[in-house]
Amino acid sequence: MIGERIRDLRTVRSMTVTELAKSAEVSVGLISQVERGITDPSLETLRRIARALDTPLFSLFQEDSGERVAVVRKNARVAVRSPKGGITYHRLSSGSGKVEVLEGRLEPGAASSPQPWSHPSDECVVVLAGRMVLEVDGERHDLGPGDSASFDSRLPHRYRNETAKPARFLLSVTPPSY
Repeated sequence: MIGERIRDLRTVRSMTVTELAKSAEVSVGLISQVERGITDPSLETLRRIARALDTPLFSLFQEDSGERVAVVRKNARVAVRSPKGGITYHRLSSGSGKVEVLEGRLEPGAASSPQPWSHPSDECVVVLAGRMVLEVDGERHDLGPGDSASFDSRLPHRYRNETAKPARFLLSVTPPSY
C-alpha cells in the first residue's frame, strides 16, 4: 500500500523515479523497489520521501474513507518503526485531518532520529509512562509521566530515552508534516 501511495503522489506531481530519488537522497533502485512492494522503507527513508513529495509522513499510509467521522480501531492503527526498532509510532488519528495524533514508544537508549531535525508544524508531546529527553534547538528538557511540552517544530528537535525502561508518549502535530 505504501509503495502504491508513493507512486500515486509521485505521478500526480509529474515526478520521475529518478527525480524523486534525487530529491529524497536515496537510490533509484530503492524507490523502484518500494513502489513495487519489494522492500519496506525505513522510517528515515519514509521521512525523506515524504519531504521530497511535500506531503506529511503519515499521508503515505492514508486511505480516503469519505466518511465524516473517521474511527480508528485499536487493532487497525497504522504503525511505523525505525529501522533499528528504537521508536515506534501508532497513528491514532485518521490521517485526513488538520492534526496528526500519534502514540509513541521509545526504547531504552533510543532516539526519534539520529540528529535533531525540523519540519513546518507545531508539536505537543505528553509522556504517558517512563522518562524521556526532548531536545529543541540545542536545549534539553527532561520529561516524566504526565509532563507535556509544546514547541515550534521548525526548530531542530528530537526525543531521546536515556533510561533502562521504555517511554510511552502521545504526540500531536499540526499541520501534519514530514
